[in-house]
Amino acid sequence: MADLKMGFRWYGEKNDPINLKYIRQIPGTTQVVGALFDIPTGDVWPKERISQLKQQVEAAGLKLEVIESVNIHDDIKTGASTRDKYIDNYKQTIRNLSEYGIKVICYNFMPIFDWLRTDLHFKLEDGSTDLSFEANKLDNNPQKIIDRVKNNSEGYALPGWEPDRLATIENLFKSYADIDEKKLSENLKYFLNEIIPICEKYNVRMAMHPDDPPRSLFGLPRIYKNREDMLAIEKMYESRYNGFTICTGSLGENPKNDVAAIIREFVSKDRVPFVHARNIKFMNNQYDFHESAHLSSEGSLDMYNIMKALHECNYSGYIRPDHGRNIWGENGRPGYGLYDRALGITYLNGLWEALDKNRS
Repeated sequence: MADLKMGFRWYGEKNDPINLKYIRQIPGTTQVVGALFDIPTGDVWPKERISQLKQQVEAAGLKLEVIESVNIHDDIKTGASTRDKYIDNYKQTIRNLSEYGIKVICYNFMPIFDWLRTDLHFKLEDGSTDLSFEANKLDNNPQKIIDRVKNNSEGYALPGWEPDRLATIENLFKSYADIDEKKLSENLKYFLNEIIPICEKYNVRMAMHPDDPPRSLFGLPRIYKNREDMLAIEKMYESRYNGFTICTGSLGENPKNDVAAIIREFVSKDRVPFVHARNIKFMNNQYDFHESAHLSSEGSLDMYNIMKALHECNYSGYIRPDHGRNIWGENGRPGYGLYDRALGITYLNGLWEALDKNRS
């Protein structure tokens, strides 16, 4: 039976209070999922910086084989006249990463915003805090969100954003004024047609992350929300290197998505090199939610059935926990503390061991 390649996302020495030696101490963890977060979107990742990161990780007794993420420049997403320059830079980054043993790049194609939450410190009954999304707290007026972000107001999380992007958010909204789902899909296809041959040559698989939440926000299009979207993306370039990150939480935020069935379908077609295994808890209505502990009993998703689907497909790819609570007095990066994600790894590995033993 194939083993999981269990990983832990790390933001680097300057941006993450978690020491690599503590990640190494989580039983069953062999991978660090890392990135160079200070490289501006669209620039080539230098070999020397990739080498430094790899050496850091390996010195701690861990492996660096997944990057999350090499962000896509907005000019590529909007199909601007400058997109070929940024695509060429992306190709060179793929080549550079391959030289240092990177096998998977997790990326997304969400306009302007990455994943979005309305509260970074949502308090649970046990006193822990986590991330939450409540639609009635989200003003869908683009100008109001522009003002709120520019004023650095509490509330919206903009993970992975560079200061230069925050400074130009108003212009970013204008650049997407004529971009609907059809046009965004066409621009994704253009991007894939350019980079997948490079990925095939250098053995680096692309793993597109679902939209989070999986529905339109601020009038911006979303194109990876469900199974139908995945089928359309799959057809854009028929190659195992054009793959998906299955984020159970992001897909699960729409209760109409059967996450286990999606796993069975796309893993069996060898289109899933990376999995984010996390749970959520619906509240108020079935489109509001907060992150939860990974256990099935704590959230709205059946994590046992999700892991069972991976097990039945003999999944042997990369996987990591995601969006843990802040517990035991930890006050680090919201959603990315040490303790709850370590508990999540222990739980996921326990489910996997039980599935192994039940099969034998």
